[in-house]
Amino acid sequence: MRYLLFLCVIMLGPAQAAPQKTCSYHTYKWNTLTRRAVAMERVEKPYRDLLPEEVDPQTGCSVCEQDQVAIRLGSLPEFRVCRAFAEGLRTELSKLLAAGFPIYRIEGYRAGRTRGPADAAGNRTQFSNHSYGIAIDINPEHNGLYEHCISFGPSCRLIRGGPWDPAKYRESLTSQGEIVQAMRRLGLLWGGAIEGRQKDFMHFSPGGY
Repeated sequence: MRYLLFLCVIMLGPAQAAPQKTCSYHTYKWNTLTRRAVAMERVEKPYRDLLPEEVDPQTGCSVCEQDQVAIRLGSLPEFRVCRAFAEGLRTELSKLLAAGFPIYRIEGYRAGRTRGPADAAGNRTQFSNHSYGIAIDINPEHNGLYEHCISFGPSCRLIRGGPWDPAKYRESLTSQGEIVQAMRRLGLLWGGAIEGRQKDFMHFSPGGY
């Protein structure tokens, strides 16, 4: 299913999806030494001048604000995602909310370099999936991002969001829970099940990272 979704997204592409000639976005770099956002800037350029790093090669979604769609559901704060994902997300999330599942906040598009190796100044060098509008975070207050966390346990260190504790919080997500399953049907994998030294329990994206 998710490969079919990717194919549809690639066919749409930023050029076909957004007729605007100018791409614009705010961006920043995450500094691993100070653990702060730095080098914030506003970028404006013609679409034809987009660099390969400014377009996700798997989905065709770009860092441009013009490719993002705002979604507002009930009393939830507004968030934005790539237009190729917007209607599917709107439909699935509306069903979950109507069924009473505990969703209180969703974060989507934000164009920042928060991935990849750090440069000499400690700044990350690659755009995250949020930068293309192809990732969302659900209920970050109860689904934190942990490091030193190959498998979840006392050694895991919370570095963003709030503590993940499904036994204590209804808002904490689980692999078999309906929210995770609904996102999977859209082709978005859960960051709580990724391999490696981090577990990102709030996060959903095509690869889970």
